Amino acid sequence: MASTTPAPGFGREVRTTAILAAPLVAGHLSTGLIGFVDSAIAGHHGTETLAAVAVGTALFWLPMMVPMGTLLSLPPSVSQLDGSGRRDGIGPLFRQSLWLAAGLGVLLFAFLSFAGLALEPMGIAPEVRPGALAFLHGIRWGVPALTLYLAMRYLSDGVHWTLPTMLLGFGGLLVLVPLGYVLTFGLLGFPEMGAGGLGVASAVMMWAQALAFAGYLARARRFAALRLFERFEPPRWAPIRELLRTGLPIGVTVAMEGGLFIVTALLIGRLGAVEVAAHQIAINVAALCFMVPMGLAEATTVRVGHARGRGSFEGVRRAAFAGYALALVTQSFSALVLLTGHDLVVALYTSDAAVVALASSLLLYAAAFQYPDGIQVLSAGALRGLKDTRVPMFLAALAYWGIGMPLGAYLGLVLGWGPRGMWIGLIAGLSVAAFLLARRFLRSSSAR
Repeated sequence: MASTTPAPGFGREVRTTAILAAPLVAGHLSTGLIGFVDSAIAGHHGTETLAAVAVGTALFWLPMMVPMGTLLSLPPSVSQLDGSGRRDGIGPLFRQSLWLAAGLGVLLFAFLSFAGLALEPMGIAPEVRPGALAFLHGIRWGVPALTLYLAMRYLSDGVHWTLPTMLLGFGGLLVLVPLGYVLTFGLLGFPEMGAGGLGVASAVMMWAQALAFAGYLARARRFAALRLFERFEPPRWAPIRELLRTGLPIGVTVAMEGGLFIVTALLIGRLGAVEVAAHQIAINVAALCFMVPMGLAEATTVRVGHARGRGSFEGVRRAAFAGYALALVTQSFSALVLLTGHDLVVALYTSDAAVVALASSLLLYAAAFQYPDGIQVLSAGALRGLKDTRVPMFLAALAYWGIGMPLGAYLGLVLGWGPRGMWIGLIAGLSVAAFLLARRFLRSSSAR
């Protein structure tokens, strides 16, 4: 890739990436706080409710990773159009992405309608199954809204405008917190729905966010020149195929990474309510920490894609290295918080002594994978900016499912180490992924 435009200095690139990433990080943290709200409300309702939400959340997000990752093909596509001065192509691409998002949402709704049939064959504890099924049946109604919201959000991110992600993310919490509490405990004349109430509240929140984002994009002056809703367009296979060509490997990669955590939760679900509840707390805290490098990775995707669009080889590498530098700083902070404050964090979720003891110990393992987790997600984001997605998919498969999951299952279930053995597998899988994906980016960027 020949350089035609000089890249900004490294310090300037770090500042640009940080400014772009800050609303994304905040938006992701708001998403992570949804899990915190669900877990905290469920935990105070009862240990079985918390375990049911843990299993239901796992079964929801495991298939959701595929459309979420597939739609991640939109930011680099938009940013490359923007960087190369072809902004008139953004609107048509966005309208086709809405068709793709709607189709993915309908497929996932259908899948979740039957996902509850897998609870018994997977060996989920009998006392956990009814609540998990109720959660799934409630939250599935929000899936089409969520996929449409993601398309709108990724369009906005791709043109370097990330503030709506933050505002609508926290706005969603204003819907979820009171509604989830009312429906779970049965207040204000509503029946007590337990885990099912949290599923319904989550679906309502997703529709509120999608409708608000659509209204904003239609009215905001910032997007007027893109003419996003200028006319109705039927689905066209060529642009949808291109999005799928880039996005499906991303979706599979994201699903394999997220699936490593989710299948771990489902396997722990075979051990009992205390183990599931403890794991849910620990993984929720770890997920909150992950929102920071994930936001940095998305900003890095946009910056790398923009540099590639303007033909700057130097800009591609500086954008990625700026992301790495920021990720190392943020991951150091996360590891420090987990090492020193794990007992205080767990106390926010539950007062069950057995759950507190196990969850607190698991957070020490979470501290250990902060650096590899940050490096692997940042590397994946940089590779997405280059639209290099197929080989990273196979590398992720090897790391997560060739090493991480077999090792965790062997230690946790065969040797009887329980949740701690499963978490050792998580650390191994993330560490191998960090090495392989970072090496892939260095090779891909030097070859262009």
